[in-house]
Amino acid sequence: MTDSWAAFGADLHIEPVGSGLRSGLMGALREAVRTGRLAPGTRLPSSRTLAVDLGIARNTVADAYAELVAEGWLTARQGSGTRVAQRAGAAGPKALRGPARQVRRRPTHSLMPGSPDLSAFPRAEWLRASRRALTAAPDRAFGYDDPQGRIELRTVLAGYLARARGVYADPERIVICSGFVHGLGLIGKVLRQRGVREAAVESRGLDIHRNLLTAAGLATPCVAVDEHGAETGELGSMRRVGAALLTPAHQFPTGVPLHPDRRAAAVDWARSTGGLVLEDDYDGEFRYDRQPVGALQGLDPERVAYLGTASKSLAPGLRLAWMVLPGEWVREVCDAKGGPEWMTGATDQLTLAEFIASGAYDRHVRAMRLRYRRRRDQLVETLAERAPDFRVSGIAAGLHAVLELPEGTEQSVVQAANWQGLALEGLSRFRHPDTGPGRDGLVIGYGTPSESGWAGALDALCRVLP
Repeated sequence: MTDSWAAFGADLHIEPVGSGLRSGLMGALREAVRTGRLAPGTRLPSSRTLAVDLGIARNTVADAYAELVAEGWLTARQGSGTRVAQRAGAAGPKALRGPARQVRRRPTHSLMPGSPDLSAFPRAEWLRASRRALTAAPDRAFGYDDPQGRIELRTVLAGYLARARGVYADPERIVICSGFVHGLGLIGKVLRQRGVREAAVESRGLDIHRNLLTAAGLATPCVAVDEHGAETGELGSMRRVGAALLTPAHQFPTGVPLHPDRRAAAVDWARSTGGLVLEDDYDGEFRYDRQPVGALQGLDPERVAYLGTASKSLAPGLRLAWMVLPGEWVREVCDAKGGPEWMTGATDQLTLAEFIASGAYDRHVRAMRLRYRRRRDQLVETLAERAPDFRVSGIAAGLHAVLELPEGTEQSVVQAANWQGLALEGLSRFRHPDTGPGRDGLVIGYGTPSESGWAGALDALCRVLP
């Protein structure tokens, strides 16, 4: 089955060198095998096919093949064609020159934050949605299209976000992008073009987000984070700040929601200064012990840019995210994105549109909410039994929790976990460079393991705690 392509003639890039065609062809084939470009077992084109491709006589190719078989470079068997022979000590592809790479053992278990359970991706439902979407898709969907995104997806997203997240989401305000990072980079570029010099970020967060804004030419001062979320009242004293990146529904990584007074303060700051709040709603669908916290964007759609993603609800490999922008920002962001060549893949957009419209997305989110809540409960119960001195926080929503550690123990715990094949992140990993040392802790991504690997990951965690 793997060689079914051979019946149609395989392509082979080869350049005979030297004065004679046969000797030149043999030399080129030897070099390709010697360097590993043609790996052992690779099936070569038939002599007829290669002769036509090279514009030489078939007998020339057949003679070259026969001699290389005699020399041991190739093998030829009836029904199996001509293949590269297995050779003792054969070289692999030449390695790129540079410093030797350190080989790391792949972790047995992972509790890294930021990922859902990839084993739970709804393959069958996604496939059905894809078939329906492709059957109904107009021909123009497969051409160069609007970089704003397919209207089918923007339309269903507008309804879903309004219903589930309280977002004011007219389809004409939505721009589809290839992940949150892509969207943030585009907004950062437009902010700089508009003359903004600084974009505030939370004192706890992802360095990749700060780096994106920095790459756009923006400084990234921070606002402090406490048990009520970001201290947005600080924005009023930051005279050069023209934008603020916040995680209102579930602060990353501490897990606390932004207090209502601070939500109002963020919007008031944006209104009074003409600033823009960038709302990262990275896992807003997952809440357990509280009423859902609506999107900040609903308070003022002209002063808040809402960014959502399918990375946590479905899978990051889809590379599907969306921005709901103030009306005057849409065209500028699309211009920053570029022409139709930079649009997100149309087939995945159409599939997600059908997946949401059919109700499959809501069903999947509800099922995963139950799964993650069960894991959250098991985490809390197991730690209460086996490590009762450790406090767990940030557990009312999301896919991760914070486990507080005794002062001075964070790095040793992370190192011990790595030695035992457990991937973990310490809380200090997410501290802004301008922020002083905080409490020691672990950010435990309980959504990351597969269902079969969850119990083992939880047991490994308990073993490395001091």
